[in-house]
Amino acid sequence: MNSLMLGMTGLLVFLLLIFLRMPIAFAMALVGFAGFSYMTSSSVAMNMVVRELYSSFSSYSLSVIPMFVWMGFLAYYSGIGTRLYIFAYRLIGHWPGGLAIATQTACAVFGAICGSNTATAATMGAIALPEMKKYKYDTSLATASIAAGGVLGVLIPPSVIFIVYGMATEQSIGKLFIAGILPGLLLMFLYQAVIYFLTRRKPELGPAGPRFSWRERLSALRGGLAEVLIVFALSMGGLFAGWFTATEAGAVGAMGVLLAALAGRNLSWENFKKSLYDTTRTSAMIMLLVAGSIIFGRFMAISRVPFELAGWAGTLDLPPFIIMGIILLIYLILGCFIDALALILLTIPIFYPIAVGMLGYDPIWFGVIIVLVVAMGVITPPVGMNVYIIKGIAPDVPLEVIFRGIWPFLLAIIVCLAILIAFPQIATVLPALLNK
Repeated sequence: MNSLMLGMTGLLVFLLLIFLRMPIAFAMALVGFAGFSYMTSSSVAMNMVVRELYSSFSSYSLSVIPMFVWMGFLAYYSGIGTRLYIFAYRLIGHWPGGLAIATQTACAVFGAICGSNTATAATMGAIALPEMKKYKYDTSLATASIAAGGVLGVLIPPSVIFIVYGMATEQSIGKLFIAGILPGLLLMFLYQAVIYFLTRRKPELGPAGPRFSWRERLSALRGGLAEVLIVFALSMGGLFAGWFTATEAGAVGAMGVLLAALAGRNLSWENFKKSLYDTTRTSAMIMLLVAGSIIFGRFMAISRVPFELAGWAGTLDLPPFIIMGIILLIYLILGCFIDALALILLTIPIFYPIAVGMLGYDPIWFGVIIVLVVAMGVITPPVGMNVYIIKGIAPDVPLEVIFRGIWPFLLAIIVCLAILIAFPQIATVLPALLNK
């Protein structure tokens, strides 16, 4: 069996192990080690594993993960999301579909200190869903809008997925963070336009809420948004200005959220311990995925699958944007079955050389595109992690009802992708300013 056939066989075995419910990190490590051993020897493969894992996990840059993860869990357990929603609700809740529109604003702002789609969906689901039920919002629209809004948590910085992409491709995490701001805001506005269009056509889908006075709106502003702006300015502002490394920015952000929570007496000892537990569990999961992807990536490299695919793509008499469309379609299909983090770590060794090396696309722009397209997987069946989170919050709502409401928001993501492909400057203009 030649190296290319062995590599393709390894991919098929990996997919089989996933469908057999083996954890993705272990599946990547097992297939990668077995394939590398077959092509070299078991002793060489073992030396490779020890060397690569030590060099990766002894790297200071990897410490960025627990810092930003803890920052997000502190924000989650200290109730910042609740106060953000109250502000957005009082500001625009009186519009048709205003509660759902306000939820998108709250998701975007909460994402600025969270970095997790699941935490964003869980937080806003627990807060916004009872309010939308109270005002008799259509169940499908209410649940789907929250599940889709969670995607904003990984597009607007900080984002754990951007961190993992940056580590896998050796790109600046700071540039990736700042590149996600405008696309994240664009997607938020597209979501809101979808909600407004649906509720204008059928007002019964999202009846308007009460109108609040400006005094009530400003009091809510002081209660939630001010905390986020201060923390974002400290951590992300310092990172963009070059004052901090990515790890230091995460540490500053986590400390800022912790101090804000303690000052407002919004964080109990029990919730503080929960934030540490969840941070440890999530960070360990991410690092296991990184370890598995390193081993699997070395196997892919020695089997020459990425190089052969790049060579095949180079022989296609097609414009670069069509080849990019094929790559994105593959990501979309795989995203229906594989977790976003695992999908990025699995596919970057294959598609990154094609998109950046052969087609000449900007690596920062490509990162934004990939984060956006794999994030679609968290709201599409059968995996749809955000949908299952909302289902857990609203157990009386059938899954098919939530998935039925997802399609207009998927269309909004596709439109966002099309705009970013047509106007890549939306994702690259802010990172370019860091070079000046």
